[in-house]
Amino acid sequence: MIGKHRINRYSPSMKLAELIPALHELPRADKFRAVQFLTAELAQGEGGLLPGAEYPIWSPFEAHDAAARLTQYLREQTETR
Repeated sequence: MIGKHRINRYSPSMKLAELIPALHELPRADKFRAVQFLTAELAQGEGGLLPGAEYPIWSPFEAHDAAARLTQYLREQTETR
């Protein structure tokens, strides 16, 4: 059971087409939990990734040099038109 909504247990004979309508009916918070669950399942199958571990990802937050380069590029593109 996910949240307060009951979802039938997955069986090997269950098709994705049967799961999608059930997932569609979930409230937003439960949809995020389902995505987190599937992401964790996929990560475990990849090898080298540990459950519960944190892995850094790049973010444009405070990437001032990149922002300046993009701004310059956009200015150049605007001026040539």
